[in-house]
Amino acid sequence: MALLSFLGAIQQVTGSCYLLETHDGARVLLDCGMYQGRRAEEESNRAGFSFDPKTLDAVILSHAHIDHSGLLPKLVAAGFTGPIHATEATCKLVELMLLDSANIQEKDAEWENKWRARLSKPAIKPLYTRVDTERMLGQRQAHAYGEVFEAAPGITVTFFDAGHILGSAIVQLDVEDFGRKRRLVFSGDLGNSCSPLMHQPTPLSEADVVLMESTYGDRDHRDHQATIEELAEILQQAHRDGGNVLMPSFAVGRTQDLIYYLGLLYQQGRVPQQMVFLDSPMAIGANAIYSLFHQQLDLPPGLAESGGKKSIEQWLPIFRTTPTPEESMAINRFKSGAIIIAGSGMCTGGRILHHFKHNLWRKECHLIIPGFQASGTLGRAIVDGATTVKLMHQRIAVNAQVHTLGGFSAHAGQSQLLEWVGHFQSRPELFLVHGELEKMQALQQVLNDRLDWKANIPEPGDRIAL
Repeated sequence: MALLSFLGAIQQVTGSCYLLETHDGARVLLDCGMYQGRRAEEESNRAGFSFDPKTLDAVILSHAHIDHSGLLPKLVAAGFTGPIHATEATCKLVELMLLDSANIQEKDAEWENKWRARLSKPAIKPLYTRVDTERMLGQRQAHAYGEVFEAAPGITVTFFDAGHILGSAIVQLDVEDFGRKRRLVFSGDLGNSCSPLMHQPTPLSEADVVLMESTYGDRDHRDHQATIEELAEILQQAHRDGGNVLMPSFAVGRTQDLIYYLGLLYQQGRVPQQMVFLDSPMAIGANAIYSLFHQQLDLPPGLAESGGKKSIEQWLPIFRTTPTPEESMAINRFKSGAIIIAGSGMCTGGRILHHFKHNLWRKECHLIIPGFQASGTLGRAIVDGATTVKLMHQRIAVNAQVHTLGGFSAHAGQSQLLEWVGHFQSRPELFLVHGELEKMQALQQVLNDRLDWKANIPEPGDRIAL
């Protein structure tokens, strides 16, 4: 009988990884994500895999975000030579994101080894290199939504639109083992139905086992229109206070949504700032990929014509990109009147840290947190009320006014999760993944109370028979 092992994103929101094995010897890995957040969790990225990568037939990738794809180069470096199946857009985005990640790994190792040399400690190797990543990218195989393909003998796969980011997929795996057919559905990250550029997650109705994300399993998002109104009020207040507006943002998905919202408010005459800077080379690259696949987006009339750079500039004329370090540093000349969108989304690195250094201690600065902040991240510490934070070897006061806009999340809220899973006609065995334990427990309770459905919360390393 086929077996499913829960290897990552179990009672936490990063490190998505699941292993499917059949009695006939087929072995398929579902996602290969990086752990992000607490130092102990990040250090687990350096641990060896709990399986032999050389024995895998294939990897199925739900979408490009690093917590789902970030260890693929390491997997290839450890001996995996099979295909990596993903949607067409994900194949493009993962190239952008993992080459950037490889650059970070190499630079971080170089920086760490300078300190280790001074302490007479042995040097470390990067988690993976650009060479590893380029080898991995050569193993991609792109598929359209709805296309049925064989990932391994007895295992066929179909991708459906998850509505989370461009190319994100709900993964349906049909497994034949001992002459018996079973269907496993992995939700991937399900999108928020209010996301302005994404289609709603595809409802599915038949499965024997379902793995469902639970990032916001404990609550619904704030009313969408109320969130847009709050954003407009923050921009007005920042203008009156004479400070800049900082927006740490994920390069893929969140950034494109924020550009849309700012364009919407600008068209309404409600953005008093002089300039909107997109200070993230990866996000700039992601915008180009979104333009390439604009036909897959649910674009409003004002953006539907071309989906390209010209369209963005028409939608938001005060929008500027700063791809080079010199252009990024020049933003610091703005003491007020600027909206700065920069990575990383959870404030764990990237150019947002430099803008924190120049703005976070200013009382007139406004910091907008537009998405989920995992435990152990700098973003979470600020949201939880830290009065000072350590960044770039300095301790900086948090005097800025901090705003959390949960209504802009790219993840489904509790009611949306219930709606999606409620389409399954029979009651498949349900497992909650990709969520902090308390969020999972809240969703488990509401599933029981509203749908009379017992959901399981697996432990790391658990293995079940399909």
